[in-house]
Amino acid sequence: MSENECLIDASVDDVFAILTDGWSYAAWVVGASRIRDVDPPWPEPGGRIHHSVGAWPLVIDDTTTALEYEPSRRLKLQVRVWPAGRGEVEFRATETPTGCRVVMTEQATSGPISLLPAAVADLALHARNTETLKRLKLLAEKRVKP
Repeated sequence: MSENECLIDASVDDVFAILTDGWSYAAWVVGASRIRDVDPPWPEPGGRIHHSVGAWPLVIDDTTTALEYEPSRRLKLQVRVWPAGRGEVEFRATETPTGCRVVMTEQATSGPISLLPAAVADLALHARNTETLKRLKLLAEKRVKP
C-alpha cells in the first residue's frame, strides 16, 4: 500500500468540494484525461465517474466508483487501471491551524499490478500520488484566494 500526505492551505470543506465534484476529476487525478459523465449518487457509494485515461489516440474509457463517503472527512474509491487491474484509493482530511492535512492511500486489489512486490508497486504509486495531491492542493488553494 502506498500512503502520501499533503498540507493544504484551505479548509477541509474546500478540499472536499473538489474531491466530490466528479467533473473536476481529470484536473487533479494523474492519468485521467477527460470526464464523460458523472452518475448520481456521486460521491455517495455506488456513484461513478466515467472518465478516459491516456492521451489521444491511445485513450481508454474507464470508471471510478465511490465505495464509502463521510462528508468532509473521508472518501474511498474503487479505481480501475485497465489493463493493470483495480485498486482502492482513500482520501482522509483533518483540519490544521492553517488549513488541512490530506492523507491519500492506495492499494492494488486485483490484476497484474496486485502481483508486484509491495515495495515495487509503492514506488510507482507514491510518485503518481504525490503529483495527484500537488494538483489537488493547487486547486483547493486557488478556491480560497481572491
